[in-house]
Amino acid sequence: MIDISVIVPLFNERESLPELCEWVDRVMKEHSFTYEMILVDDGSTDGSWECVKELAAANSNIHGIQFRRNYGKSAALYCGFERAEGGTVITMDADLQDSPDEIPELYRMINVDDYDVVSGWKQHRQDNKLTKNLPSKLYNATARMITGIKLHDMNCGLKAYKKEVIKSIEVYGEMHRYIPYLAKNAGYTKIGEKPVHHQKRKYGTSKFGLERFINGFLDLQSLWFLSTFGKKPMHFFGYSGLAVFFVGFVMTCWVIISKLVRQANGTDFRAVTDQPLFFLALLCIIIGVMLFLAGFIGEMIARSSGDRNNYNIKDRL
Repeated sequence: MIDISVIVPLFNERESLPELCEWVDRVMKEHSFTYEMILVDDGSTDGSWECVKELAAANSNIHGIQFRRNYGKSAALYCGFERAEGGTVITMDADLQDSPDEIPELYRMINVDDYDVVSGWKQHRQDNKLTKNLPSKLYNATARMITGIKLHDMNCGLKAYKKEVIKSIEVYGEMHRYIPYLAKNAGYTKIGEKPVHHQKRKYGTSKFGLERFINGFLDLQSLWFLSTFGKKPMHFFGYSGLAVFFVGFVMTCWVIISKLVRQANGTDFRAVTDQPLFFLALLCIIIGVMLFLAGFIGEMIARSSGDRNNYNIKDRL
């Protein structure tokens, strides 16, 4: 059995690949690990695939997967996870900012400390403080609050997993940022963290801009909703619809009763349909009904889903 599978998603990283592969190979030999290195070319246009083929020809431990176009990091990780055979799976970026020297300790934490997932923590980032560090701190604080996982750097590319973890989750869209949360939702709750060395980018430029933080927040909301209400949408839409409907109903009663009381006392009053509050109340009632019906539709979709009874079983006797 292979000890470690190293999965490296890459996009236009031709210059760094030879150095990265040599570094990983040196670390593996120093610690007598059997390993495979899976380089997933996410539609590179700089000749990265030709470099991957040369490296694979020179080292039988190196394998490659090439996409016809750029699909994103999640797709690259998904295909890498699907192919991985090692008992411990390590993911890292191809830009040499993640150090392969961290691999032995990550391996120990998985196999000796028995963690399901170990995430790297770039304590001392070598990035621009204004465009990377500060947004990253805000993003990670939000992620900790929503997921309940106390990681300082949820999006760190350097992570280690038990093989069974990566075979039990599905990474899609841009959910690669939240693999620890996906693992937690699959029942793998022993999630650890290791401070790792972060190096300055040696070649090329970053492929991610500030929009990743906005996209990441939206993806987090989607993942939270799906994990909480994915199989019981009526619990969300039904309660929300009832609450909004109740507010609208109370406002309607208030407008009507207030008008009747004023009319009975002989004081000035306005017709119900002349009051803005009445139309706001009608809007609340309509929205409440629509949310409630959305819950019914969501429930029917959930009940007809092929994975409605797909559960992650830990053991059998």
